[in-house]
Amino acid sequence: MLSYLNIRNIVLIKALEIDCGAGLSALTGETGAGKSILLDALGLALGVRAETALVRKGAEKAEVTATFSLSGADHPVYRLFEKQDMDIEKGEEIILRRSLTEDGRSRAFINDRPVSIGLLREAGERLVEIHGQFETHGLLHVKTHRAVLDRYGSHTEELSAVAAAWKDWRAAEEALARTRADLEKSRTDEDYLKHQLAELDSLAAEAGEEERLGDLRKLLGSREKICEAAAQCRELLSGGGAACDLVAQAQSLLEKAINDITQENLTGAAAALDRAAVELDEALAEIENIDSSFDHEDMSLDMIEERLFALRDCARKHGCSVGELPQKREEIAEKLNMIAHQDEALEALEAAEHKAREDYAQAAAALTARRNETARRLEKLLLKELPLLKLDKVQFVAEVKSSAEPSDWTAEGADRVRFLVATNPGQEPAPLEKVASGGELSRLMLAFKVVMAGKSRIPCLIFDEIDSGIGGAVADAVGAHLKRLSAHHQVLVVTHSPQVAAKADCHLVISKTQGQETLTDVTPLLTAEERREEIARMLSGRDVTEEARAAAEKLIGSIAA
Repeated sequence: MLSYLNIRNIVLIKALEIDCGAGLSALTGETGAGKSILLDALGLALGVRAETALVRKGAEKAEVTATFSLSGADHPVYRLFEKQDMDIEKGEEIILRRSLTEDGRSRAFINDRPVSIGLLREAGERLVEIHGQFETHGLLHVKTHRAVLDRYGSHTEELSAVAAAWKDWRAAEEALARTRADLEKSRTDEDYLKHQLAELDSLAAEAGEEERLGDLRKLLGSREKICEAAAQCRELLSGGGAACDLVAQAQSLLEKAINDITQENLTGAAAALDRAAVELDEALAEIENIDSSFDHEDMSLDMIEERLFALRDCARKHGCSVGELPQKREEIAEKLNMIAHQDEALEALEAAEHKAREDYAQAAAALTARRNETARRLEKLLLKELPLLKLDKVQFVAEVKSSAEPSDWTAEGADRVRFLVATNPGQEPAPLEKVASGGELSRLMLAFKVVMAGKSRIPCLIFDEIDSGIGGAVADAVGAHLKRLSAHHQVLVVTHSPQVAAKADCHLVISKTQGQETLTDVTPLLTAEERREEIARMLSGRDVTEEARAAAEKLIGSIAA
């Protein structure tokens, strides 16, 4: 509940502290005393849009602090803080604070931590609802009716099932749409892909071919130089006075010497010369093969250049390197294979989408059934409450219409929910805003709140003059309903009705004080006599009569009884 309100420099309020209690609290006072200022100040702390006109004349800054004590650690506001990674313990007191300077700068705090105005507003919406005669928090807006019905019926399980089915159906639809688009594009590109594949097949690029051709081109480019060197080597090895002949002469001399005398040193030298002769012969044979090796190459230098140009030109067309051409060929072949078999994949996705749509329709139908059941129950309970609020002739209908058109389906189901009323016998039920007056709407909203009591997690409800324009038995009925509602919520009511004020557990009087400046003040009525005097004033006006005091005593006494 709202346990404490501190207001500084708001319009006619210089400094004001209010301690609030549970149950029903009445705020009364003469017209113009500043009751609306009090609600404007609270709205500032709740994140409502700020206007610089709220800053008291002569003050640099206005500030409002609203403190809330919550009975349950599972209140939704704690989940909001957890989502925002705020270090606020569950069950901890919540302090909303907002400042506003005369030049329009605004700052917001939650438990002394700086926050955005948006987060302050989100927290405020979870803690307080403010209702007025011409503001009915959604009853006039048909878009909110479905959520109201779902909250009353506790359709959480069915809503979760529909949301999950909706997500699956949308995913299946998107997958099908993507595949259809890909297939259409692929079929458009099929001829071009076939042309590319034929070109790559004709080219028949091999892995490592560019490097291999580069090496061969380098080799063939050096052919003349290599052959000239080979010829010189042949001359040195086998020509007149060449190395081979000299080695042969040395071998002959050593063999003759060895035959004449046995000498180990000569034997080793002879063996070395034998090896040298063999290796020289092998080298000469290799050199002799150099020319013939060039003759065996089946590609000329021009052919190599042409092949490299063809490979590199193709790679440029495909936006890849020459080495990636074989992989590119496989990718194109795979695309063509997918096109050939894509009809099968499309059929599978169409079947999956159909099943997902059927699953959604089934979940939505279950939700529709629950909504219809809840609608009848809500109608029955409201029609019991309305006569108590002197709305005997009003007929209420909770209309649930389900659409068979998939284009109308949403994550919240396939239903349109509307609250309709007929204020006179024989009249066709119509939307609230077209047939109900402001006073009727306020009382209808109050009946809703009583029926919905216990379903809402908002701890504090504030009613701003919803009893305006009514009196007598109707005002007494409104007061009785507010009292019933206060068993489930903290209820603060700004009222001109003595019948309503008499039912309050706590009574606060808002007044203006005249001095060097006019200021608004709030005084709690702590004694029975103080309450009697204020209610008597509400009955008779500024000049309180004994008859008014007696009537006030009777009103208060009837509540106590």
